[in-house]
Amino acid sequence: MLYVMLPAYNEQDALPQLLDRFEALFAEYAVEHGYVVVDDGSRDNTLKVAEERAKTLPMTVLPHGVNKGLGAAMQTGFAHLAEHAADDDIVVTMDADNTHDPALVPAMKDALDAGADVVIASRYAPGGEEVGLNAFRKVLSRGASFVVSTFLPVPGARDYTCGYRMYRVSKIKQAFARYGDGFITETSFVCMAEILVKTAYLPSRVAEVGLVLRYDMKGSPSKMKYLKTIIRYFDFIFREKRKGLRMAAAA
Repeated sequence: MLYVMLPAYNEQDALPQLLDRFEALFAEYAVEHGYVVVDDGSRDNTLKVAEERAKTLPMTVLPHGVNKGLGAAMQTGFAHLAEHAADDDIVVTMDADNTHDPALVPAMKDALDAGADVVIASRYAPGGEEVGLNAFRKVLSRGASFVVSTFLPVPGARDYTCGYRMYRVSKIKQAFARYGDGFITETSFVCMAEILVKTAYLPSRVAEVGLVLRYDMKGSPSKMKYLKTIIRYFDFIFREKRKGLRMAAAA
């Protein structure tokens, strides 16, 4: 079973377009599939749109009621799958803003079948590219990946911040068994680096396929708070490094 998990905040226009792209993919790439949409307190009609599409699609909608941040939405979706999905199921996560191409799913599945536990749709892998992203966002994304990889390296990973990934559900279950409610503690976009690093600790094998990020297709404004995000990256790195030092000292 392949699950598509979509954290959504104010994506009333993009979400149905993305679901249509997935349905077109699954019409050709025959695989049993389902959707998990986590509405993170949207103030537009995202929740209503998701609930309407759930009438015709194999979809579970999980509403937060109030905006809690991307990390909380990822935690909610993963916790649901850890409880309801089978160990040999897989889950694809991505932004609900229609900037990620579902057509990469078969190539990501091939990488999983080749032995990976986590597959990243990476802007920095061969064939990857960013279209329509402003210079500051490019520098922030590349800088964040560089800094995290310097202090918390994950073999096989170049892109630490992209949310378009494929995971074995067995690894998500292992993460909850190891970290409990502390699996995802970052509420901002930094949670994507946190998820990657913590699943790598389990350990997990990581692979990448090239992603062309189409930011020019994004219809809603960015939710990223730049200064806060930069500060949270350094706080996350410092916290994880201290944990590593404590573990080394204990050993």
